[in-house]
Amino acid sequence: MSVTIYHNPSCGTSRNTLAMIRASGEEPEIIEYLKAPPSRQRLVELLALLGMKPRELLRRKGTPYAELGLDDPKWSDDEIIDFMMAHPILIERPIVITQKGAALTRPSEAVLDLLANPDIGDFTKEDGEVVKARRTV
Repeated sequence: MSVTIYHNPSCGTSRNTLAMIRASGEEPEIIEYLKAPPSRQRLVELLALLGMKPRELLRRKGTPYAELGLDDPKWSDDEIIDFMMAHPILIERPIVITQKGAALTRPSEAVLDLLANPDIGDFTKEDGEVVKARRTV
């Protein structure tokens, strides 16, 4: 199965998601989207795959969200995408795409629904939280 993760190595949720993918036996294509941001066309495609509006994919914490006034409903979808293109940190992460679909994997264990082999055993996240094993049928 092909797996792609839009990843930020500074993000614990993103690191946990990547570790869960690898624990499933997959080695994903890793796109560090802050170093290699998606094109506008690709961002629009990702939004469609996720079934999300641009505003739903905006990251607030640790970004210029507040200083740019992005909570104001005056901004159109196209304008929100413009902000994401100018400031890729505004794109929430991690986004994972597999043959089963695409998802914003927050919490990180949401990635298990996208994997061919979600039975990764008990998994301990960086913060010590244990995700109980999912058994495949």
